[in-house]
Amino acid sequence: MIYKDFKGEKLSALGMGAMRLPVRDGNDGDVDRAAAEKMIDYAMAHGVNYYDTAWGYHSGNSERVLGAALSKYPRDSFYLADKFPGYDLSNMDKVESIFEDQLKKCGVEYFDFYLFHNVCEMNIDGYLNPAYGIFDYLKKQRDAGRIRHLGFSAHGSYGVMQRFLEAYGKDMEFCQIQLNYLDWSFQDAKAKVELLDSYHIPVWVMEPLRGGKLASLAAADEEKLRALRPEEPIPAWAFRFIQSIPQVVVTLSGMSNMEQITDNIRTFQEEKPLNKREMDTLLSIAGEMVGKIALPCTACRYCVSHCPKGLDIPGLLALYNEHSFDGGFIAPMALSAIPADKQPGACIGCRSCEAVCPQQIKISEAMADFVRKLPAE
Repeated sequence: MIYKDFKGEKLSALGMGAMRLPVRDGNDGDVDRAAAEKMIDYAMAHGVNYYDTAWGYHSGNSERVLGAALSKYPRDSFYLADKFPGYDLSNMDKVESIFEDQLKKCGVEYFDFYLFHNVCEMNIDGYLNPAYGIFDYLKKQRDAGRIRHLGFSAHGSYGVMQRFLEAYGKDMEFCQIQLNYLDWSFQDAKAKVELLDSYHIPVWVMEPLRGGKLASLAAADEEKLRALRPEEPIPAWAFRFIQSIPQVVVTLSGMSNMEQITDNIRTFQEEKPLNKREMDTLLSIAGEMVGKIALPCTACRYCVSHCPKGLDIPGLLALYNEHSFDGGFIAPMALSAIPADKQPGACIGCRSCEAVCPQQIKISEAMADFVRKLPAE
């Protein structure tokens, strides 16, 4: 196992995320405890010492299962990470009660790592609101040793991360972002890494395989990669990409079965960062994957000045591209922070924006399609 230095401690470069533990009969809340414990035992035996859970994973049962599975090991033999669930705005005034419950659910007296969970457009105002006392409480717990290292995770935009860092950056010790070779450009992960680096904050990685989408590729793309590294499994390319980014300390993988955990541990037996040719090939494949779906908006903003509704069209198109590619929660989450009269459904289809779009994007059709693709209220 590769280990990374962090403030005098040795963290396994591969961390086990407990969001996708094995479950029974497809019921996300019913974790197969025996299977999960077997995976955790294997991970511990093969050098994984970093384990990540959260309040909402597996309908609240991830913390219990992970804590019970780790309880047989000496407390100083593993690092446990948990998070304050600010993705649910109703939790904002409950930081103390939730934190105390999390310690009990995990069966520990302290967390090695603790995060503001999912800093994003929806909750940034709440996280920054001193009336909730979230930052003050968590900092107090760190001072008391009940949190050893304080950080945050973010699915939000660069601008949202910037706001959070301007407020709390000097007290943040690490940051967890969605980082993979697809999102290096698509979600502007490269710029986010650079922003964190400017604050001297190391990077923790989530979604290295983009929810499994990078575990296999089109046959032609896989052939390109095999020509460069014949023995390298396709999923391992995603990890080799991350190993090429020096700011990364821990890469979390939400592993669901023994095959995944054995394969990933095998990959992390050694570092094999990409050379320039390999990196260029991989990013070219990512660009082609996105290009098949994404609209080619360059954010020139000519359209904005011609929109009678004052919509942030480039911002909405960026969310449309994300949602068209992967569905999921990111676009709906971001839209929830936007007033109704500035959302895609507010488009009146006048096409004034299209008359000045250099890329000739059919914006009105994209807005209508976005509305259709969004989950019903």
